[in-house]
Amino acid sequence: MIVEGFGGPGGWAVALQKRTAPHVGMELDAAACATRAAAGHPTIQCDVTAYPTAPFRGLITGKVDSPVCTPWSRAGQRLGLEDQHLVQQAIDDLAHGRDTRASLRAACRDRLSILAAEPMRWHHDLRPEWIVMEQVPDVLPLWEQYAEVLRGWGYSVATAVLCAADWGVPQTRRRAVLAASRLRDVVWPEPTHYDPRKGLRFWGTPWVSMADALGLEPGLWVNTRGDRPMGINGRAAGGNEFPADGPSQSLTGRARSWWVLRNGNQPNAAIRRLDEPAPTMAFGHNAARIEWVLMPDGRERRPLSVAEAAVLQSFPPYPWRGSRTSQFGQIGNAVPPALASVVLDAAAGPSRAAAEQMGAAA
Repeated sequence: MIVEGFGGPGGWAVALQKRTAPHVGMELDAAACATRAAAGHPTIQCDVTAYPTAPFRGLITGKVDSPVCTPWSRAGQRLGLEDQHLVQQAIDDLAHGRDTRASLRAACRDRLSILAAEPMRWHHDLRPEWIVMEQVPDVLPLWEQYAEVLRGWGYSVATAVLCAADWGVPQTRRRAVLAASRLRDVVWPEPTHYDPRKGLRFWGTPWVSMADALGLEPGLWVNTRGDRPMGINGRAAGGNEFPADGPSQSLTGRARSWWVLRNGNQPNAAIRRLDEPAPTMAFGHNAARIEWVLMPDGRERRPLSVAEAAVLQSFPPYPWRGSRTSQFGQIGNAVPPALASVVLDAAAGPSRAAAEQMGAAA
């Protein structure tokens, strides 16, 4: 079977559904567990750091981990950077069968930092056939430390910082990833999409825009009193209406008006047009400040919905559970399923569905 540590609401699980081996996720948060259950993902609600590895000995095929990222996230205090030497010590100790997590956690400025070392306990004890991990870009040095240990154990390993938009996610989220295998050479798949701002290319397709992902096809209009696009011949009464697919002449003035997504209310907040991918979105306490804004004056605003956020994270229609704040947090903390598939393909080979698709194309 395949075991997910820090399973969250199921970003990895959605990608794992395309594979033949059964999978089970470990997750502590009750709302995320409820979401996983509603989506049909087998789950053990537990503190993964306290769960024994022995029940999986001889049964595990793959190990998947996305440890808690808040200590390193640019949206937080980033105390993980100050704790990094302690986390590196924990990784080295666990790789040699020494469990010093408790004492090192007590010395950390952010006690969640030590969670980045947790996967090594499982790797040392179980030696799965393949391993994948994902975190924010600043964790890459830790993944490179893992890679050095795993190569010493006979794994082929690759680490990188990947941009999710390069594989069809409508968001320019960058993540540090690791893929390792004892059975095959690990090679990153070629990107399927490219940044059109750098010019046309002879391969792949342009990045998926928010308008594309949300189904805002050319000719659709958005009414500022509603939260859904309207057809040209089916406009809502009241409010102002503007094309959803790019800048156009305002109905009430000379300024060119269009919708953008603003990622928070700080002065340097990322702003993206609908014909671009979303920026990396930090949810949780910041969710209410991620909103659609009508430019250039910004008078018309509407919060990003949970459903829209999930689409921009490449989730299929999904049964989110918990409070609205919790749902946003689950989405923002999850690995985008489309990016998860890329990392899984590198470590374990193409999924059955992908292999059948390639065979049909051949």
